[in-house]
Amino acid sequence: MIVYYDGVCALCNRLVRWALRHDTKRRLLFAPLDSAHGTRLRRAFPHTQAVDSIIVRDGDRVWLKSDAILAIAEQLGGGWRLSRGLRLLPRAVRDLAYDMIAKRRYQWFGRLEACPLPSPSERDRFLEL
Repeated sequence: MIVYYDGVCALCNRLVRWALRHDTKRRLLFAPLDSAHGTRLRRAFPHTQAVDSIIVRDGDRVWLKSDAILAIAEQLGGGWRLSRGLRLLPRAVRDLAYDMIAKRRYQWFGRLEACPLPSPSERDRFLEL
């Protein structure tokens, strides 16, 4: 499963760091949206063009917005699987909350000058930087 993220978004980078810490089975890979991998994703799945924060892909399946966040949590296993219960909320409600945060993420959490480099022990988890 690949997590595509906004490389200069401080909140998105925090999510990536959090996922790296909790992904003990190393199921997740990561790539910035503005990388060549991100460009290929957007060409293969044109409906992803409007999302500029987090997208998750597993083969031919793509999750956007709140579904992407829940897909990440479910991959982590353990107690994080309890987040599945949030799927009982209508997607429109979940995505409204997601969109409100995504729209203000730079204002609230900041914008980085460049996509941070992973530590040497994490580099194999990143497809491209």
